[in-house]
Amino acid sequence: MKRQSVRKPLDYYLGLRYPVTLVPEKEGGYTVLVPDLPGCVSVGETVEEALEMIEDARRLWLEVAYQHGDEIPLPSTEREYGGRVLVRMPPSLHRRLVEGAEAEEVSLNQHMVALLAERSAISQVRRELSALRRELGMLGEGVKRPLSTR
Repeated sequence: MKRQSVRKPLDYYLGLRYPVTLVPEKEGGYTVLVPDLPGCVSVGETVEEALEMIEDARRLWLEVAYQHGDEIPLPSTEREYGGRVLVRMPPSLHRRLVEGAEAEEVSLNQHMVALLAERSAISQVRRELSALRRELGMLGEGVKRPLSTR
């Protein structure tokens, strides 16, 4: 039997602060989205306009979802995580992970957490470098670069 949760008033959902992602476009302007609300996307010519437009889109997304009785996700910044997850994997990967843990002389759990943390950190650095490259590319458009003095 499906558990029925008590629905909060619409104003509760409208008052939640959802993180947004702002993406500068090569041809100009910005695309902005709310990753926690699937399909909630807008655009604007300036950062200010894009952020204003996504606020309208977020409000409409929440109002329509509420009216239709759809589940409204909490912002990812407010979700609680217990730190426990069940993972199914191919036996060959399980064997490699056990062998890696034995080589490091740590538990399988410690080994997997270390690998996940390392991969997560690498992904975060890549995302930040990519954003920085986009930002620097936008700043450098139309700016002549000095010639190398060799």
